[in-house]
Amino acid sequence: ENGNKAKIILSEKKIMAVILNNADPYFLTEEFQVLPIFSDTKLTDLPVIRNSIDNDQIKPLNFIRNSDVVDAFKIIDAAKETNMNIYKRISEIDLRKGSDIVLNLSGIKTPIVFGRGEEARKMIYLEIMWDGILEGNSLIQQSDYIDLRFANEVYVKETEITGLNE
Repeated sequence: ENGNKAKIILSEKKIMAVILNNADPYFLTEEFQVLPIFSDTKLTDLPVIRNSIDNDQIKPLNFIRNSDVVDAFKIIDAAKETNMNIYKRISEIDLRKGSDIVLNLSGIKTPIVFGRGEEARKMIYLEIMWDGILEGNSLIQQSDYIDLRFANEVYVKETEITGLNE
């Protein structure tokens, strides 16, 4: 019998999102570990997190558990718990380097200024508006953004049309 043995332990990691370090994408696990994305990897419908305050820490096998990334995970979790259709449409969570978070949803041109904190409450407000967003509510379609930062209020910024009237 040969004494050259190797013990291999495999562990599955749950991927929560793709995180960008400048333009370089990496997977981010539920334990906040950064994993490389190999060239033949097929990307699924995962939210993309960008503009974290610690971009220099986004390197393969590092753990990045700063307040920015924790806030992004809270948004992802709140969306999953509130409405899977909203979760599946989250294409981008822009952390804006510690400033107010902006969400972009696939198929919807109007960005959502999500802000920070109270993720569950804000996600419920978004769900209340969801049918109107999907059905192309004219106020929402003609808006620059939807703002969920204020307590008990949703602000929809209407696009201002300027020009000469004849």
